[in-house]
Amino acid sequence: MVPGRAAPAHRPAPSPPPADLAARLRQEREEALLLQQQHGLVAPGHSAAPLRLHISDAIRDISDGVVELEEAVRDRLGLPRPRRAPVPERLKRIASLLDGIAADPVLAAHVRDETRRMARRCARALGDTETVVRMPGRCPWCDSVSLRAFPDRGAVLCINPACRCPEPDCGCHDDPAYRHTWDEGEWKAAAR
Repeated sequence: MVPGRAAPAHRPAPSPPPADLAARLRQEREEALLLQQQHGLVAPGHSAAPLRLHISDAIRDISDGVVELEEAVRDRLGLPRPRRAPVPERLKRIASLLDGIAADPVLAAHVRDETRRMARRCARALGDTETVVRMPGRCPWCDSVSLRAFPDRGAVLCINPACRCPEPDCGCHDDPAYRHTWDEGEWKAAAR
C-alpha cells in the first residue's frame, strides 16, 4: 500500500469554456430537432434506444415455453430431466423425440397445441400477417361459404368453427381451434 498525500496535488485551474459554447450547443440542438422533424432521424447520443416490451415478453414467453415443453415431453416419455441448453438445441432435442410423441395421442395433442401457441405469439410479435383470400364455392364437409386460401402456406381451409371432416384422426375433431387444411394439390383434387 502506498500512503496517500496529506495535501491535494497542485492542479491547474480549469480553462474557461469557449466563448461560443452556448451558441454551438444551441445550434446542435436545433440541427438535431430539424433532422428528427424532416427525416425521423435522431442524432446519435440524443435519446435512448427504444425498448419494445412486447418483443422482450414474447421472447421470454417462447423461451420458457420451449423449456417447459421439453421437460413435459421427457417426463411423459419416462426420460431423465434434460440438461440445460439454449432454445435451438432444446428444439432439436424435442424434434428427435417426435416418434415417441406421436405414439402418445395426449402428448401429441399437447405438443401440437403448445407449438401452435408459441408460433402465433412469435408471429404477433414480428407483425407477420399472412394474406388471406376468400375462395369461391362451398366447403365439401360443412357446405358453408367459409373457404379461405393462404397463398404463403399454399393451403386452403374452412374457417367455419363447426366444420368437421370425415377423417377420424384429424385435429378438427379434438381441438376447437384447429381447422382441416388442404394443401394445394389436395384442394385441386377435392375441388374437381
